[in-house]
Amino acid sequence: MIELMLEAERAMAVGLLDQAERQYAQVVAADPRNAIAVVGLARVALERGDQRGAYTYARRALVLDPENPMASHLAGRMAEQMTARGEALPTDVGPGPATPRGATASDASEETGGDTPRRGVVDRLLRRRR
Repeated sequence: MIELMLEAERAMAVGLLDQAERQYAQVVAADPRNAIAVVGLARVALERGDQRGAYTYARRALVLDPENPMASHLAGRMAEQMTARGEALPTDVGPGPATPRGATASDASEETGGDTPRRGVVDRLLRRRR
């Protein structure tokens, strides 16, 4: 798994976003609790200008690892920017598997959108950053 993560990082570094996304998604498929790979998918989304996708992936990573500083920063920053534009924040950011660009929700396992104890912590952290 570590080799695949390193390859994804190298692909990101040189702008090969499709390749990086595929590799991060492979890691998440093999290990759905890998918050670092989910953050990688958030970074890919951000590089593509998809703030909503970056926010959703970052929130998923925070559900998996509430102490992840990159996920916290990305989720907070994307929430701030979307809120400033008057956009509603996505609420379907449960711990379900990541769905890469081009895939549909039905392509992945059903996601949980309900509140979890960790989600309350994430919401409090996000409110504090505003």
